Amino acid sequence: MNKLIAFRSKNGTISFLAEKRTLVVLLVLALLTIAFCVISIGMGSKYIDPVETLKTMLGQGTAQHVLVLETLRLPRVIVAVLVGAALGISGGIMQGIIRNPLASPDIMGITGGAALAAVAFITYLSGTISMKWLPVAAFTGAGCISILIYGLAWKKGVTSIRLVLIGIGIAAAVGSLTTLMIVFSPINAASQAYIWMTGSIYATTWSHVYALLPWVIVFIPLALIFSRTANIQELGDDIAKGLGSAVQRHRFVLLLISVALAGSAVAVAGTIGFIGLIAPHIARKLVGPAFGSFLPVAALTGSLILLISDTAARTAFLPLDIPAGVFTAGIGAPFFIYLLYRNRNS
Repeated sequence: MNKLIAFRSKNGTISFLAEKRTLVVLLVLALLTIAFCVISIGMGSKYIDPVETLKTMLGQGTAQHVLVLETLRLPRVIVAVLVGAALGISGGIMQGIIRNPLASPDIMGITGGAALAAVAFITYLSGTISMKWLPVAAFTGAGCISILIYGLAWKKGVTSIRLVLIGIGIAAAVGSLTTLMIVFSPINAASQAYIWMTGSIYATTWSHVYALLPWVIVFIPLALIFSRTANIQELGDDIAKGLGSAVQRHRFVLLLISVALAGSAVAVAGTIGFIGLIAPHIARKLVGPAFGSFLPVAALTGSLILLISDTAARTAFLPLDIPAGVFTAGIGAPFFIYLLYRNRNS
């Protein structure tokens, strides 16, 4: 039985093959994500059952339900889905170009750069500049640290091993600087910075959705377009060059896509860790290592992980609203230790 389905445009300019297994997995994950979105929107200090939630979403709910669901909860759920997808694909790209199963935006220092810039903004500029510029500061920090890592790793090109070693070193350095800055900052600024570093999408509004959506719409399709070059790079630099791939240029573009997705996600949600590490591994288990298959699965997996984590974070200890990063770290840290143990002889 043929396991592939061919898609081709009428003029033949666009064509690709998709595995039936991948389509089934994507459909199941998409349905799970939609179902959990409906459940999540209804959960909170005021519980609204899924039927009433769907009625409200279709414009048939009461004014009170519209306020609670569409104004207070729906933006948070949408941001959780977008941030999870961005981090899942960012981590998948990074693991592919570095060829290391332990690579992810937080371990490589990208989210650390965002955290350093955000804490500096909160500590020194929050009194003079509006906090709405905090995402801009975080994204700028992520971009600057990424350029620094890439520049230090460059030596007649960038190799995977240099990139990962320098990235881990830079992550440790910016983490130390961030901690030092928090220690010497005023108590109010330190508390605010610490909550942001833990990773939380509390008090998310539609403005956050509109700020993040363009990055996801632009860079996730770009990641899928460049997925073929990522597959070739996993064969090694020499083989990839022999097959005619512009290794350094493609690696830089893929790294840029990964940084853009991670930086935009961190700018909105703070330093939510381990999703970029976990989601790609789950995706590979489900559909295999081919980038065209596992990247969209990693996106949906990341969305589902963050959506479940944030729902648990805001409902498990009512009236307290725990940062979602606490729950993702609780899942991710044991998983990271397991990966270290499994790859101890690699």
